[in-house]
Amino acid sequence: MNLLRTKTVEQTLAETDEADRKLKRNLKWWDLAIMGVAVAVGAGIFSVGAQAAAYHAGPAVIISFVIAGIVCGAAVMCYAEFASMIPVAGSAYTFTYTTVGEIVAWIIGWDLILEMLMAGSVISKYWGVYLNDFFRLMGWNLNTNIQIGSFALDVAPIIIVAFFTTLLVYGTRLGARVDGAMTVLKIGIVFFVVIVGFFYVKASNFTPFIPPAEPASSIQTASSEVTGIWAQPLWQWATGMTPSIYGIPGILSGAALVFFAFIGFDVVATAAEETDNPKKAVPLGIGTGMLLIIIMYVAVAVVTTGMVSYKDLAKAQSPSLATAFELVGANWAAKIISFGIVLGLATVVMVLLLGLTRIVFAMSRDGLLPRGLSKTGVHGTPAVLQVVCGVIVALVAAFFDIGVLSDMVNIGTLSAFTLVAISIPIMRKKRPDLKRSFTMPGNPWIPILIGLANLWLMLNLTVLTWVRFVVWLIVGFAIYFSYGYRHSRLGLDQLKGDIPAELR
Repeated sequence: MNLLRTKTVEQTLAETDEADRKLKRNLKWWDLAIMGVAVAVGAGIFSVGAQAAAYHAGPAVIISFVIAGIVCGAAVMCYAEFASMIPVAGSAYTFTYTTVGEIVAWIIGWDLILEMLMAGSVISKYWGVYLNDFFRLMGWNLNTNIQIGSFALDVAPIIIVAFFTTLLVYGTRLGARVDGAMTVLKIGIVFFVVIVGFFYVKASNFTPFIPPAEPASSIQTASSEVTGIWAQPLWQWATGMTPSIYGIPGILSGAALVFFAFIGFDVVATAAEETDNPKKAVPLGIGTGMLLIIIMYVAVAVVTTGMVSYKDLAKAQSPSLATAFELVGANWAAKIISFGIVLGLATVVMVLLLGLTRIVFAMSRDGLLPRGLSKTGVHGTPAVLQVVCGVIVALVAAFFDIGVLSDMVNIGTLSAFTLVAISIPIMRKKRPDLKRSFTMPGNPWIPILIGLANLWLMLNLTVLTWVRFVVWLIVGFAIYFSYGYRHSRLGLDQLKGDIPAELR
């Protein structure tokens, strides 16, 4: 049983020219940059920094953001090198299939499905929550919750998922244009709030910049429903270390938390097959988007921790940037922030729906999932698959309480980042002849260090997250060995090696 069989780059590129499974190339580099900002800047920019400051790092959350941004940015550079060689749907799944082997590619693909399904469901559900909160703040007597007997149904997630699913069925470029317009407005709101917030910043709130470490039990966190070893970072539990917050450990655990703010670029890479001149456009789009996001998140972190003391944030029920404005008496800002969150979450939903569909599309085209899922329609999109994914995301969001699964998004992303980084030196040695319009500097040591840094952030996630991750992997292995391995087109020797003319 050859579990590490790999596809050649030529076979991978040839698949993009398959008649009834061909995606339309009409995205530009700026579409990808906006797409990256759209998926990475949602409600989290207004809340995750405040929570990390309150419960993990204090004002040093700024360092946490820089660490997470550097690690993610370096991983993004690895994605950019692969995308410049292999501009094909599937992102990390496709990249690892050509380097490490089929079983590892399956694991990554399965992890990415977990990441995007959970993220799409969580974000669309929260979109409904924040939409109703916006109605309340504006004094409008509107509500998207419907009571059916003893069961409450929120129709907002269904509406937002249906809207973007329809746009994506009619064309990725159409969806990207609508998403882009909303993202530009969202960016404007973020910078407006940051500029206003700077007028309330006090230097004394940055002292001490790195608070002394304290036992974790001394702070009552917003996630107190998960306690004990389950809520402890895996490496602290494994080494027997007493759970602590603040200090250097707090900066590191804060970096693991705020890493959630930077996810999304693996989603952008899945759109490589729909990009015009992808070997140049994908690296440029990914890099530009990443730079914008780091600037925005660090600016918000500076304002949040400068406006009020991290100790005051820790006393709040659910600390956010809005909390900081309320504590300084600027309650009017809550309405603007609420509108920004509604816009922000909407754009995230679209990109996650696109990413989820393209991962399943790529795995289906390879035969690891049923081939019928990868057929494209008259608009050059996998319409049936897009609708199926939209229905699943909407149903999960509408009927299940999934807030506690947010960390599953992080571990799925980090595992993919780790393997993509390690795959860079493997591909350099395996195929030095391939033309690369962008190369990751410092090979092999920097890619290896990037992989280790992502693994370290994974170890800072909770024990409960790791247990759930292992269960998800077990289910994935069961599907692979019962179906995927036997139907793999690579294993059945059904792949060709003729590179399409536009990619030569």
